[in-house]
Amino acid sequence: MPNADWNCTAARAGVIVCIDTNSPVQLFGKKSRFRAIAVALMGGQIELAGSTAILLEYEEVAAAMHGPVSAREVMNFLDLATAFGFVRHFTPQFHFRIITADLDDDIFADCAIAADAESIITEDRRFQALRNAGYKPQPIPPEEFIRQFLSPS
Repeated sequence: MPNADWNCTAARAGVIVCIDTNSPVQLFGKKSRFRAIAVALMGGQIELAGSTAILLEYEEVAAAMHGPVSAREVMNFLDLATAFGFVRHFTPQFHFRIITADLDDDIFADCAIAADAESIITEDRRFQALRNAGYKPQPIPPEEFIRQFLSPS
């Protein structure tokens, strides 16, 4: 899975994010419009906050949407990112119940709040519930995240 444009370093990233399940599978492929996020993760520019529930959700959704091979690719990528220290595991001790429309989405909000993450990268409108909830993590579409955090100034 490592690629020539992935400059893996073990330094701590400055930006902590959660990535909703609608985005991880889209990070792969040289022509992916979201590839910059995967490259930034493996290059240490960003750090992924995750939990056991989130990792299981990634695997389940990737398998359902794209089959077991894709699910294994996502999990291999996350294993590699974890080995380099770019995935921090959190076990939220409190359930904030912000995204009541879908409890599977709420696990991302709980983790992002526990991690004091900057953003939740998502294209899911249900995460807009975070906008006025009073917590630091805010939803941001992948394209906007790339523009704000990964594009040269």
